[in-house]
Amino acid sequence: MYDFIDDNFLVALIGLASGLFLGLAARIGRFCTMGAIEDALYGASWVRMRMWFLAIGVAVTGVYTLTATGHFAPERSFYLSIRWMPLASIIGGLMFGYGMALAGNCGYGCIARLGGGDIRAFVIVVVMGVSAYAMLHGPFSYLRNWVFRQEDVTTDLPPGIVHLISANSGLPLASLGIFIGLLICLAALTSRPFLEKPGSVFWAVVVGLSITAGWAGSYMVATQGFAAMPVVSHSFSAPVGETLLYTMRASAQAPSFAVGSVVGVVLGAFAGSLFKGHFRWEACEDPRELRRQIFGAALMGAGAVLAMGCTVGQGISAFSVLSYSAPVTMLSIIAGAAFGLRQLIEGFQPAE
Repeated sequence: MYDFIDDNFLVALIGLASGLFLGLAARIGRFCTMGAIEDALYGASWVRMRMWFLAIGVAVTGVYTLTATGHFAPERSFYLSIRWMPLASIIGGLMFGYGMALAGNCGYGCIARLGGGDIRAFVIVVVMGVSAYAMLHGPFSYLRNWVFRQEDVTTDLPPGIVHLISANSGLPLASLGIFIGLLICLAALTSRPFLEKPGSVFWAVVVGLSITAGWAGSYMVATQGFAAMPVVSHSFSAPVGETLLYTMRASAQAPSFAVGSVVGVVLGAFAGSLFKGHFRWEACEDPRELRRQIFGAALMGAGAVLAMGCTVGQGISAFSVLSYSAPVTMLSIIAGAAFGLRQLIEGFQPAE
């Protein structure tokens, strides 16, 4: 695209820049899926869950505003160009959610913890990345392709909620998307405890805009650059495996948005932890706890590949284009996490 930088490095820089803000949001704004679920189920607080809803609403509004101005085409996204498999979303989501509870955080959260000096998070991130690639391209890919083979959409109608509504109502696609996004934002903001925390509102908006920036940047490179590039935004499952491969094969492998995204979150989380004075090296002193976390990380990696995304990939990026898979996968992730948390906290013991 430019004489001094090629398309691969440019899209990696876009992932890095927008990923930095995601890392800052995790460390400074306490934006966390696992924390939001725990707060809602056991802390009687929906503030962090509303942060998630607001981030989704901002991302949806941003994506379809870009669509209205001709700077984005949702149909080019992975989530709307691949045939949706409901059973894969449910099974993968349940696996990811349960693994997230066992590991203590999702992939995005563990990467942010890694940026804060948590060595346990490093182990979890590595195991999750290897597990994702084992399911995506490794020995387990044969079973996955046999049961849940990913295929391109062959119909004129992408697997998107707003596309279905537009096709049946005749209403403009972009206008519908913007309207739905604003409704989600409004619903998220109808809470006094949430509005009393302007920092939480601010960081939720930052997350939504970071997802939007990922789509806008990768679409710009894909449509204006010289190399064939995918149109993507942030996700933290298979991209972790891709980043691990890049660290070992950089001389033979071009960087990508995924690599920039993962590195950006680490650097943003590192900066955020220094700003808050929270950076410290931590290790796991209980082998049984680490064993549980490793097993959870393996479930997260495999489950995310089946579901075609994690809490950020499906929970915000896929939601931002209003794909069918997003709400189904996120509800499955929440159900799996709730089951895992109950097992860890209550132990399934009958009430006396």
